[in-house]
Amino acid sequence: MNLFEYISDRWDKLYLEALLHVSVVVQCTILAAVIGVLVGVAVYRSPVGSAVATALASTILTVPSFALLGLLIPLSGLGSTTTVIALVLYALLPIVRNTIVGLSAVDPAISDAARGIGMSRLGVLARVELRLAWPAVLAGMRVATQMLMGIAVIAAYAKGPGLGGEVFSGLTNAGSTNSLNQALTGTVGVVILALVLDGIYVLINRFTVSRGVRG
Repeated sequence: MNLFEYISDRWDKLYLEALLHVSVVVQCTILAAVIGVLVGVAVYRSPVGSAVATALASTILTVPSFALLGLLIPLSGLGSTTTVIALVLYALLPIVRNTIVGLSAVDPAISDAARGIGMSRLGVLARVELRLAWPAVLAGMRVATQMLMGIAVIAAYAKGPGLGGEVFSGLTNAGSTNSLNQALTGTVGVVILALVLDGIYVLINRFTVSRGVRG
């Protein structure tokens, strides 16, 4: 059986796995964005706080995926919970760092002008500073998403959802009839999905960031 026959015969299963893969990556990126932006907002005015937050997020990223999953399995078991925790932790660094960079780059004169017309500190943050920092935050989310597409494959080790199961089955059963087809299908599928999501980020950037800010 060649690769195309393998995909055709198992299309329904592969389609569901692809949807689950995208779903877990997107949901984890959004969750990490909420956490990362809150952390960035809390520390961006403090050089020490910014350095500590970035260092902690960087430390998490240095832990090998298999090791982190192995540490989480006794605590949260096999399945989606462990996968979500691991992916969110790995996604934090680019989002936290870009949030801090984006907010720090806002011209203080703009914030002062907003306060001068009667806006509260929270209003300035939500309606001015975060809007100006949005391109940097979006770039961090884009990087995090591409990272998670690959890490989600490894999450199959913890029985996570997605195309990782195809890759692991192919590698585990190397030499069997469809092992190569399984590994190739999972790998190529993840690459295609990553490219599609990256294209969506380009569109989001185009429609949510004004030309003046992009320029």
